[in-house]
Amino acid sequence: MKIVVYIVAVLLGFMGLMFIIGAQGQVIRFVVGGVLLVAAGVVIYLTRMQPQVTQTTNVQKIDLSGNVSLEKLKCQNCSAPLEKNSIEVKAGAIFVHCPYCDTSYQIEEAPKW
Repeated sequence: MKIVVYIVAVLLGFMGLMFIIGAQGQVIRFVVGGVLLVAAGVVIYLTRMQPQVTQTTNVQKIDLSGNVSLEKLKCQNCSAPLEKNSIEVKAGAIFVHCPYCDTSYQIEEAPKW
């Protein structure tokens, strides 16, 4: 896409130069040639000043309250051991995807009373 824009800018610049060179004392041709040269410069400037796309990564950390003990996480469906890459946080809820039985479910905290 940038190549097409640069070609258009070169054509505008060329036409501007042709109008200025062939003006033969006519003011309107100088004006048209100047406008075409300025338009070519603006097109090139705007093409070069496009913002660069950057990729950002968001990290969500969960602060657990109360007494927390580390346990091996097992699938509720097939009891296979799950690893940390099987757990995802979506919209503030914890979801588990078992790679063995291909089930997905949300982890719900048991009441503490």
